[in-house]
Amino acid sequence: MWIMVAGPYTSGGADAATRAARLAELNRAALAVFRLGHVPVIGVNMALPVIAAAEGDAFEDVMMPLSLALAERCDAILRIGGASAGADAELARFAAAGKPVFRSLTEVPPAAIPPAAPAPPSPRG
Repeated sequence: MWIMVAGPYTSGGADAATRAARLAELNRAALAVFRLGHVPVIGVNMALPVIAAAEGDAFEDVMMPLSLALAERCDAILRIGGASAGADAELARFAAAGKPVFRSLTEVPPAAIPPAAPAPPSPRG
C-alpha cells in the first residue's frame, strides 16, 4: 500500500526547531512503514521543496493543497503525534473514502508483496 504518514508540523505556531523535530518524527515513522513493505508518503516532504522554489510566501498556497492531493492517491493513512488540523483534515479524507486509518505503527500490517528492489546495474559491453 501507499500509506500517507501524517502528524503535526506547524501546529501551535511551532518554531523552526520544533518543526524540524516533528519532520524527523514523521520520517522515522515513514521508515518503519517502508520496512513493513509499504510505500510511505509525507505531504510535508513533497511540499517543502515546492514552497522553497516559490521564493516567497507560498506556504499557505502549497502545503495543504499539495498534501490533500497526495492523500487522494494513497491507500491508507498513519496518523501520528499530537494535535494537527492539517493531519486531521488528511485523516478525514481517508475516513470519508472508507480507506484504512491507522493510529499506531502496530496497526499497520506487513505488506503482502514488498516494494520492488532496484534492478541491478546492466553490464556494459
